[in-house]
Parts: sequence; C-alpha cells; structure tokens
Amino acid sequence: MNLKKYLTLTRAGIIESLQFRLSAVVMVIGNILYLIIVYFLWKAIYASSGTDVVNGMTFTDTLIYLVLATALYGFLEMYFVWEIGRNIQSGKIVLDLLKPMEYRRYLFWSYSGTFVTHFFFTFLPTFIIVAVFTHGAIHMGINLLFFIISVVLAVSINYSIDFIVGTICLFTESIWGINMMKQVIVLLLSGATIPLAFFPDKLREIVYCLPFQSIYNAPLSLLLDAHPQPETLAKVFGMQIFWSLIMWAISKIFWKVSIRQITVNGG
Repeated sequence: MNLKKYLTLTRAGIIESLQFRLSAVVMVIGNILYLIIVYFLWKAIYASSGTDVVNGMTFTDTLIYLVLATALYGFLEMYFVWEIGRNIQSGKIVLDLLKPMEYRRYLFWSYSGTFVTHFFFTFLPTFIIVAVFTHGAIHMGINLLFFIISVVLAVSINYSIDFIVGTICLFTESIWGINMMKQVIVLLLSGATIPLAFFPDKLREIVYCLPFQSIYNAPLSLLLDAHPQPETLAKVFGMQIFWSLIMWAISKIFWKVSIRQITVNGG
C-alpha cells in the first residue's frame, strides 16, 4: 500500500477543515450548551435519588463519561453521509468512481484529516480540562493505551455503519431522514446519550451484543477503568474486532451490489 498518497489526502483534509473555523467555533459553543444541560439534568437525577452511587456510577463518573462521550462524538462523527447524498444527486459520484482508488478507501482518507483536526481542537482540550478539574479522577496509565486502541476500532465500526447508510442513498436519492434516524439510534444504543449502566438489565444485555456500544461505550469504559482485567480487555477488544470485520464486510458487499443501481441526475 502506498501510504504517501493516503497521507496526501489526510493533509488536504486538514487544510480543508481549517478553512471553516467558524463551523468549529459554532460546534464548540453548541457542545458547551449541551454539557451545561447535561450537568444540571444529572445533578437533579442524583439529588432526587438520595444516594451518591446510582447503578455503580457516582455523579462524577457519570459527568466525566457524558462529557467525554460528547467530545468523542465530535471527533468520531463523520459527515460524509451528506457528501455521498449530494454527490449522488448531482452526479459527481461518477467522477469519484473514476478515480484510481477504491471509492470506500478514497472517502475514508479524504475525511481522515477531519479526524485529526477534531481530535486536537475538540477531544484533546476537553480531555485535558476534565482531567484537571476532576483532580485525577481519570487514571493516567496503561488504560490510555487501551483507550486509543479502542478508539481506532471504534472509528472503523462507525465508518462502516455510515458508509452503509450513505449507500442507501443510491436507492432513495435522499438521505436526510435515514441519517437522522441512524444518529438517534447510534447515540442512544452506544451509551453516548445515557450511560449503558443505567439501562434495564435485559436491554443492556441486548445492547452489548450490538455494534453500537463498541463505538462510544467500549473506549470510554476502558478509559475510566484504572486497572482493566485481562478478561475485560479480551471481551471489549474481541467484540470490537468482531464488529469491525463484520461491518466492513457488510458495507463492502452492500456497496458492490448497490452500485449497480446508480442513477445520475445531475450534470
């Protein structure tokens, strides 16, 4: 694999994302407002519960989890689904398919620059602020390495899910409603909106068998676990690797079958 050509796409993606600084500012402000709401909501929940620990999580644990989940969402969320939809509607996708690179690979590396900028401008500052203000509530040890590995696997799973949703546009020629539904499902069942520890036992068992929890809950659970046991690591990484391979295969097969349905509407 010629890594240089892929890194060229990454560099171009970084430059492009830095051109829209106002968008990044608006996103940061939106996240701050969301986190303020989350803080007072969960503060009220713990105050009304009459205990400092709910479902094995303290208020600090829950707040750290949700704050980092929001930051991780800003880092992991890929908006190329909208790009696929617009390219199909305009006909530009035909030009993308003629490029000397597999479309799925080209799309990923084109957006890899966005991962880099979002990591340094959203997730990393949030992580540092949380680590400082919680006075060591996040253990700085081997769990950070496990967290990074888990995030890489989460990116793979999330990308495959988004690519499947984007491919559906070949049949519908409209992606807005489907993508909004996808975002709601992923955010809810991944633990990004409500920690999975607060789910009913039966529902939690089902959710743990789905790919969504591997996107946010898996890396965050490893990050907040100061000394993860080998059994925990094997279970978390095993599930992530399994879904990474399965979703990659499904997205690849679905694309090959769906591309035959392509209809060019634009110029």
